[in-house]
Amino acid sequence: MKIKFSRGMGKIKGWRCAWIVPLLLASGLTAQQSITLEQALEIAMENSPDIQRLRLMTKRRQELLNAQNAALKSQFSLSLTPIDYSNERQFNYLFSTWYSGENKATSGTFTLSQPIKWTDGTLSLNNRFTWQDSYSEFRGERDESYSNNLYLSFQQPIFTYNRTKLALRELELDLENANLNYSIQRLALERNVTRAFYDVYAFRMSLQIATEEYESQKISHEIIKNKVDAGLAAMEELYQAELNMATSKSNMQNSEVTYQNALDAFKRLIGMPLDSEISVVADISHQQVPVDLNLAIEHGLSARMELIQRKIDIETSQFDLIRTSALNEFQGNISLSYGLLGNNEEYSQIYDKPAENQRVSLSLNIPLFDWGEKKSRIEAAEAVIETSELDLEVEKTDIVIGIRTVYRSLINLINQIEIARQNERNAQLTYDINLERYRNGDLTSMDLRLFQDQLSQSKLDLVNALIDYKIELLNMKIQSLWDFQKNRSVVEVNQES
Repeated sequence: MKIKFSRGMGKIKGWRCAWIVPLLLASGLTAQQSITLEQALEIAMENSPDIQRLRLMTKRRQELLNAQNAALKSQFSLSLTPIDYSNERQFNYLFSTWYSGENKATSGTFTLSQPIKWTDGTLSLNNRFTWQDSYSEFRGERDESYSNNLYLSFQQPIFTYNRTKLALRELELDLENANLNYSIQRLALERNVTRAFYDVYAFRMSLQIATEEYESQKISHEIIKNKVDAGLAAMEELYQAELNMATSKSNMQNSEVTYQNALDAFKRLIGMPLDSEISVVADISHQQVPVDLNLAIEHGLSARMELIQRKIDIETSQFDLIRTSALNEFQGNISLSYGLLGNNEEYSQIYDKPAENQRVSLSLNIPLFDWGEKKSRIEAAEAVIETSELDLEVEKTDIVIGIRTVYRSLINLINQIEIARQNERNAQLTYDINLERYRNGDLTSMDLRLFQDQLSQSKLDLVNALIDYKIELLNMKIQSLWDFQKNRSVVEVNQES
């Protein structure tokens, strides 16, 4: 099974990041640069340490798989021994005498080995050439000759599992699991960046609302000051107006600090220098997106990468069971060899009288009694498989619950947005009416402050409701892997037998 991101998933576009990042870095030295959510996601996908780490892990597993496939191809090797000299004194037990012997030799071995994936056997062609000059004091003779041994051999394990295919399949699953982890991390990063992006936007809006509130308080202070100067209001009203204005200024300054802290955290998350001067630009206008719950559940159960990972866990556990079943197993090995050996004092006459070397061997390993070790280990491995299968079913249930939870939240947020809009309109009208009453002297500064707070809170509630809806739409896309805004799948799923 293969999974890859479709183009709609905000796939890394190197050529776009190539000009976005330098532009943002350069702009930090001159003026503030506006950044959209799409730009932030592209920068984060390129610069995130977690993404870079997983990218390297995926590359490592890909290279290990490439190495394993390369190891299944024909292997050529050449072993040379240019000089092999010995001069030793030895004891001959047959004649009970000591003698000295000198030997000089040069040899080389060429081997062509071909692993056989489908049978786990090995076929090899070997050629060993040797020149030897030896002298034995015992016989008093010197012998100089050439020899060449050319032979074909075949090794085949029997009555056991195919270790070559198993190792290759494990590496394939490791790579697939790494790709899944990479894709999951990309989705998690998109969620984190989106959440942080809208947090920064919300804090900026909070600062803007606090600034507007401070400006309103300055106007209120000017109104009551004029009234006090004209003797139309008590001095206590001016003191209260000054307190309200000071409180609003403090709230504005606190909002500025919170906004700057959130902006630094956002820069760190997407991998931008902290001295970059940026501001976020977001469109939080509400446009209801129809969501099909049945489609979301069906697509989530067929495409969620966590389910594929659980299936990989099951298959990996089955591999462990195969290995465990091979513990103390009845197994054998067939060894076949056929070759020609020639030797002569003259190099050109090595194969004048060749000798045929033939060898056939069948070896068996027959376990007799293991005190129940194999049975217990098999049962333990089977328990691991059952646990993995249980985890798969639990994961399916959690996916359905997660999708249903997000769906209910979306329905509720649609209602909350309408309520927040109505509350903001009512709060604005109420404030305008009471501001006029305040101008006419029918309302105190403390009372007007309550209506001002109500208006500010209603504006923040509307902003937060709109942002929450955006976040929940993203959560639905992550939970179901279906983008209901674009009405298409987030990933492409190919089933392979």
